[in-house]
Amino acid sequence: MTKLSEYVKTAEAAEILGVAQNTLRKWAERGDIPMHRNPANGYRLFKRSDLDRFLKKTAKPIKPKA
Repeated sequence: MTKLSEYVKTAEAAEILGVAQNTLRKWAERGDIPMHRNPANGYRLFKRSDLDRFLKKTAKPIKPKA
């Protein structure tokens, strides 16, 4: 069973990804990143491992300037 500590709320997830909370909400609604709902209060929750996977998939190396 998954522990609640493996999930973060929207604000923390947005900070981890380096984007605005509204951007993260849009990505979640489009299905770009998996989102779960807390059954007790309906808050959006993001699994830390999903955030890591998303970062690895979308990260692009920065090319140094010559």
